[in-house]
Amino acid sequence: MADAYSAKVTLLNPTPKLHHHSHSLPMLLPAGTIVFNTVGRPQYGFDVFSVDLNHHHPPPHTSTDHRLTDGLSINFNAQFISHQNDVVFVSERTGSPRFYITRPDNKPQPLSFLPDALFLDRPIIRNGNLYFVSTHDQPDDVFTSWSAVYSSAVEEGATPTVTRLTPHGEVDYSPAVSLTGKFLAVASYRSRRWQTNDFRELQTEIVVFPVADPGKRVTVSERGGWPTWSRDSTIFFHKIADDGWWSIFRVNLNDLDDLPIPENSYSPIRVTPPGLHCFTPAAFHDGKRIAVATHRKESGFRHVEIFDLETQTFQRITEDINPNYHHYNPFVSFDSSQLGYHRFRGESTQGESKYPHLDKVHSPVRDLQLLRLNGSFPSFSPDGDFIAFNHTLEATGGVKIVRSNGSERWTLLKGRTCFHNAWSPTENVIYTSIGPIFESVSKTVQIGRIEFDPVHFTNNRDEVPFKLTILTREETGNNAFPACSPDGKSVVFRSGRSGHKNLYIVDGVEGEFNGGLRRLTEGAWIDTMPCWSPKGDLIAFSSNRHDPKNSEVFGIYLVRPDGSGLRRLEVAKGVEGGKERLNHVCFSGDGEWLLFTANLGGVTVEPIGLPNQFQPYGDLYVVRVDGSGLRRLTCNAYENGTPTWHNGDLVLCGDGDGDCENWDKLKGEFAEPLWITCDI
Repeated sequence: MADAYSAKVTLLNPTPKLHHHSHSLPMLLPAGTIVFNTVGRPQYGFDVFSVDLNHHHPPPHTSTDHRLTDGLSINFNAQFISHQNDVVFVSERTGSPRFYITRPDNKPQPLSFLPDALFLDRPIIRNGNLYFVSTHDQPDDVFTSWSAVYSSAVEEGATPTVTRLTPHGEVDYSPAVSLTGKFLAVASYRSRRWQTNDFRELQTEIVVFPVADPGKRVTVSERGGWPTWSRDSTIFFHKIADDGWWSIFRVNLNDLDDLPIPENSYSPIRVTPPGLHCFTPAAFHDGKRIAVATHRKESGFRHVEIFDLETQTFQRITEDINPNYHHYNPFVSFDSSQLGYHRFRGESTQGESKYPHLDKVHSPVRDLQLLRLNGSFPSFSPDGDFIAFNHTLEATGGVKIVRSNGSERWTLLKGRTCFHNAWSPTENVIYTSIGPIFESVSKTVQIGRIEFDPVHFTNNRDEVPFKLTILTREETGNNAFPACSPDGKSVVFRSGRSGHKNLYIVDGVEGEFNGGLRRLTEGAWIDTMPCWSPKGDLIAFSSNRHDPKNSEVFGIYLVRPDGSGLRRLEVAKGVEGGKERLNHVCFSGDGEWLLFTANLGGVTVEPIGLPNQFQPYGDLYVVRVDGSGLRRLTCNAYENGTPTWHNGDLVLCGDGDGDCENWDKLKGEFAEPLWITCDI
């Protein structure tokens, strides 16, 4: 079971190009271990499946789908590559997205010749060529997506040469190849700067060009995403119609051999009706049908259906087979007999049925280890042997502790909503926020001090005894995000007691009940998520004080514990700095680097093709305290956040150390994007 998680992660990209304000002397790179959360990702358990349409019958007859991938890690975004129904797909089994080819009853084989990249997606093989999205060509500019479309030969004996098809300075998503392989269509963001929160319907356009001459780019629709070809003459794509429904549109193309054709020569025609959402289309090559993912008001799940273009009717496919699973991103075989998609593999299917407490993620920095946590808001014990975290943010989530090799896990506080933990550097005490997250200034949230004895960390008990002390007064409203001083005597936290969310420092033992409280910041804005430096000389935090009326932008600020020396560390300069959304900041062990989550890289894929991600543009970055050395650590389609930083390296139990039997069972508990609604 642990094989996929114990795979050795090969260093693919030790020197990313994103490096603002570099010094003339060689810069020491950050080191240690970063543990972070990815929204929903541990639950995915995706495998690729197909349905034989020649033998698919609606209820009451029994229909099944056939699994094409092997149940290791997550596998998704596949395409058929031959008439024998071999598929190429994406898998994250090595700690980052990589391409694999699988044939019936054979072990998946990697396509290992591809460029060094943190992210690869949407592979298509046609006429011996691979077309795909990669982020290996990294722009130095912030608020610019790294996604571009490339091609490479995959024929046996051919020398793989990767060719960029997207013009430099532009961004392309979702490539689609015509039946003959002569033409490519993409959802293009062109050269625009990414706009914060532009992800519900990416402002892309449908662009077509000949594979042999990618410079002849023609826009065939000013809005649209996820193109798919029917033969070489018709493109289908999705966009939001004027009545608010995600719908499939069609463009009929003529004279493609004479490209370029004047812009605006085409008029997109709506194909699917209102009353349901349709997206991520895949066209059948008979020109009569399209497969679509749908979101219907009467169903809580995304399903794949076939829309008949002649009769204007839907044929429900996956709802007849697996009514209680989400199904994503359909694809169709060359002879139109097979319909594929990816979905949660199910609890009873062969393959990995559990997921780890800690999971390796490929790191772009040689001496910096990245680990994804099954939970959020991690905090290391002083010796690095344990991690406190919140398994869920629900009403009974509480606080848990996991051994930092990813093996045993214990419950510390349960039956309460808790978030954001801070382990005291000097004793076995964990500070946490007790109360609902994402609430107003007046909602009661309190700072709790949890004392316990590690002697109770044994294999024969699930819960650890503790003493809970509340450090803040109930009537003071929303108190959250505690961080402990290096000497363990004080806690800085965010409070809404004044009517605005600002920072306060409280006694770490008795709290505010004996006069042990002082105000650190003041103003009609939001100061939040503070973190104390290892030397105790600085406190870093997030704030919108540079734009107080905008609760969507946050920058990084530094202040001394006595309130002096306040300054902003502006990562993106000038006008771009006004779009920063930088949160969850923390220091490296030597105090030289800041780690944070950010929106600086834009969106890597079309978010409509994913389960819910609140901020699909959220990635981890580091920067030196003087503002130099900006470096991106994660680049994927998910929301990464709530990181913490430990000085040392960790050896996980899946690497041969410890017992991993108490990992959580895969249940596929993820949701549709919350911004897709049928209340129109």
